[in-house]
Amino acid sequence: MSKIPLTQRGADKLREELKYRKGELRQQIIKAIDEARSHGDLRENAEYHAAREQHGFNEGRIAEIEGKLATAQVIDVSKLAKNGKVVFGTTVELADIESDEKLRYQIVGEDEADSKSGLISINSPIARALIGKSEGDVVGVKVPGGERELEIVKVQYV
Repeated sequence: MSKIPLTQRGADKLREELKYRKGELRQQIIKAIDEARSHGDLRENAEYHAAREQHGFNEGRIAEIEGKLATAQVIDVSKLAKNGKVVFGTTVELADIESDEKLRYQIVGEDEADSKSGLISINSPIARALIGKSEGDVVGVKVPGGERELEIVKVQYV
């Protein structure tokens, strides 16, 4: 099974969610199921069925998180060789050649991606175009709006 890259922050976030789902949330769901059972006939008890459905979803998410953490290759960005090259986990400052628009992205794992927060997936077109390039390089990136030329202004390992 191949390892899935994940930043230290992403791994910590998944562990935190797992702890919450296994502890506090699981207990809340069990209480909701017990309370719904006390209302009588389970065949027509919507509260019971909703609580059971929530239980199934929670247990599924727990299994999913445990699987992701088991196959994760956690990469601590601060310990990477600082050679100016764009690699997984680096934060990249870009300038659009045409519009002079400034962009800033961190290249992260699939589950951590949130483009509104400047976190882009390693599998995104922009990240794939940037990997292996250095400060000062200009890369062409195919995006939904067409082709953009981006200059790598700065590469940070934070």
